[in-house]
Amino acid sequence: MATLDTTPVINAAPEFNRNPFARLIDAVIAWNQTRVTRDALSRLNDRELADIGLSRSDIEYVARHGRQG
Repeated sequence: MATLDTTPVINAAPEFNRNPFARLIDAVIAWNQTRVTRDALSRLNDRELADIGLSRSDIEYVARHGRQG
């Protein structure tokens, strides 16, 4: 059994107070987290997805927004 953590990390510094390089790094990290989540969910079969309350059509939404949306 594998677990999947899709909880986004919240940065302490306000967005307007951060330099462009830090925002770029955050965007790359967010993109990679979405990619990893999408890949992990895509490897599950339909029954495993149903066990966690998802269908194949939910994968993209959950990867981008998490379960709570």
